Amino acid sequence: MASITPWSPAPEPPAQLESGAPFEATAPALASTDKSAKRSFIKRRLGPLLAAIVALLTKLKTIILLLPKAKLLVTIGTMLVSLAAYAWIWGWTFAAGFVVLLFLHEMGHVIQLRREGIKASAPMFVPFLGALITARSLGDSAVAEARVGLAGPILGSIASAACILIWHATGSDLWRALAFTGFFLNLFNLLPVVPLDGGRAMAAMAPWMWFLGLAAMLPLVFLFPNPLIVVIIVLAGLETHRRWKRRRAGGDEQEAYYRVKPLDRALVAGVYLALIGLLVIGMHATALTRTFG
Repeated sequence: MASITPWSPAPEPPAQLESGAPFEATAPALASTDKSAKRSFIKRRLGPLLAAIVALLTKLKTIILLLPKAKLLVTIGTMLVSLAAYAWIWGWTFAAGFVVLLFLHEMGHVIQLRREGIKASAPMFVPFLGALITARSLGDSAVAEARVGLAGPILGSIASAACILIWHATGSDLWRALAFTGFFLNLFNLLPVVPLDGGRAMAAMAPWMWFLGLAAMLPLVFLFPNPLIVVIIVLAGLETHRRWKRRRAGGDEQEAYYRVKPLDRALVAGVYLALIGLLVIGMHATALTRTFG
């Protein structure tokens, strides 16, 4: 932060007349000295202020230039926190692979958002809840939203399939376990509730499926007690209510947003169902049999 030190100008010494010089010759010199004194006075008064303004602008410019780096630091920082949290449960090697799979899943959304002409934040990680990105919108139509939503599971599934290749190349069950976990992660995200990716796809296929998906998740609270499921159900309930209410009160704008051509709806449904099928096959192929004792 720039600081300005208060000060008072030193008094100017009185003008001295040269001994023996005629008076007419000294008058212009006095006038010139007076103007120089005024300029010097203004310079001393405004100089520190101008220097402070320049310093402040320079710092603001530096901050603006560092904003992308700051976002990168947030991504790296939250990634390291999540890595430490998962390592506490699964060990460092598996935790590192799992965090990379989360990152690639989110980057699928980022890439598609940019293809839609929308600026997206870098991924941010939340331990035990996954990762997320932020953007001003998900596109100008439900079809664009579906593309953004499905892009994450598509890239995440490709990354998980790559783990199978490494597993066969190395024979290490670590990569097999990562592949299975990645397939499960992406399959779970295809549940037809918002804000999960499957709910994004339903925006273009059948928005009323949000209610069926939400109702289908309720028994999971009792069958598989897990705080994450409770959090998702709460978020899904709030988001479904908000979007349905907005859709009904949105008029022509909302009607246009959810107006989808039959071909586009069929393409979204095809990709959605194909992803589910391939992920189930992938989980079956990489499932590990637990041994006890």
